[in-house]
Amino acid sequence: MEKTIYLTTPYITLGQLLKIADIISSGGQAKYFLADYQVVINGQVDQRRGRKLYPDDVVEIQEFGTFIMKAGK
Repeated sequence: MEKTIYLTTPYITLGQLLKIADIISSGGQAKYFLADYQVVINGQVDQRRGRKLYPDDVVEIQEFGTFIMKAGK
């Protein structure tokens, strides 16, 4: 499944993406989620919840799909 996420700020963090995509309900859950699921950003595994995501970044989350960052609408 592929979803487009429109950024209204210059960037968001990986933890914010998890909340926006309704994968987690609070920021505190991000640490535990990232310990259990593999996240690939632009082809590289990354588990940092503070990782900045910019327009055109592609985030693949195991069992949840692919998210493409785009400049805001």
